[in-house]
Amino acid sequence: MKPIIGEIVIAAPIEAVFDFVADETNEPLYNPRMMQVEKLTPGPVGLGTRYAAVMKGRRRSRVTIECTGFNRPRSLKSHSRTAGLDITGGLTFAPQGNHCRLRWVWRLEPHGPLRLLGPLVRAVGNRREQATWMALKEYLELRQPAGQV
Repeated sequence: MKPIIGEIVIAAPIEAVFDFVADETNEPLYNPRMMQVEKLTPGPVGLGTRYAAVMKGRRRSRVTIECTGFNRPRSLKSHSRTAGLDITGGLTFAPQGNHCRLRWVWRLEPHGPLRLLGPLVRAVGNRREQATWMALKEYLELRQPAGQV
């Protein structure tokens, strides 16, 4: 299956965007589908940090997320697993003046019945990713006037 790829420019410093996104416990603040996130590993966020999340949908789904790459403030990689889908990939962060260019590349691996719906899974995933990162942009940019993210 082709990966989901996209990018967006956020009017915030690269370090602030990276730090906010790297901590998955922030995701419910901008992603209305993410109901709850719990950090499972002790210590600061970094390589090997794991989370348990609950996502909204027709049925609530549980997601495990592991940080598989951490290069502050340039890139994050992760592996997420639900009952029917594995998602592997990452985010890159690049300065664009005083802004941050955020780029995502995700590979979806449906399991079980979802395997038969590959193109639909990709199309829905693509729309959801675009909406999630637009919501992040709006959330962070609304916080910008105070000078901090």
